[in-house]
Amino acid sequence: MLDGVGVEPATRPRHDRPRLDPGGRAEIGALNELIARIGGRVAGTGPPNLFTTLARHRRLFRRWLRFAGSLMPGGRLPRVDTELVILRVAHNCDCVYEWGHHVRLGGRAGLTDEEIERVRLGPDDDGWSPRRSVLLRAVDELHENRDITDATWSELRDHLDEKDLVELCLLVGHYEMLAMTINSLGIQPDRP
Repeated sequence: MLDGVGVEPATRPRHDRPRLDPGGRAEIGALNELIARIGGRVAGTGPPNLFTTLARHRRLFRRWLRFAGSLMPGGRLPRVDTELVILRVAHNCDCVYEWGHHVRLGGRAGLTDEEIERVRLGPDDDGWSPRRSVLLRAVDELHENRDITDATWSELRDHLDEKDLVELCLLVGHYEMLAMTINSLGIQPDRP
C-alpha cells in the first residue's frame, strides 16, 4: 500500500520542456481555442496547456472534454471529495501539472491548506474522517493493484451509493490516465 510518508512531491515536471508544444489557433482551431480560453478563466490561468496540447487532436479533445466534465465538475460526488481524490491521484502519479491545478481547485472546493498537504501522507494519517480516509485508501489501492480490496469496498459502501461507487472508479481511472498523458507529453504547469 502506498502511504506517501516521507515522499517528497515533485517540484517540477519530469521534462524540462514540452514534448509536444501547446497549439495555437492554427493547430487547434477557433472553437478549441475558445474552449481553452474559457477553461483558463475558470481555472484562473491563461488557456490551460493541457487543453491547448490535447486540442491538437481536435475531435478527440472535445469528446474527452465532455467525458472529463461529466466527472469534474459535473459529477455526483461532492466537489470536495472529487478534489481530494484527484489530488491523491496526482501525488501517486507524481504529476506536477495535475497537482498544481487541483491545489487551486481543491481550495476553492473547501479543502484547507493543511488538508491539501496531508493528502501526500495518505489515508492512515491522523485527522481524516472515516469517509475521507476510505476514499484515499481506495485511490491508493486502485493505483497500486488496479482493484479495490473487499475490506475497503465494504467500508466505501457505508459512505457511497452504487452510482457514486461507479463514479469513484471512473474518476480515479480517468485522472490516472490524464496524469500519464500529461507526464508523457511533458505538459508544463500553467502560469496563474
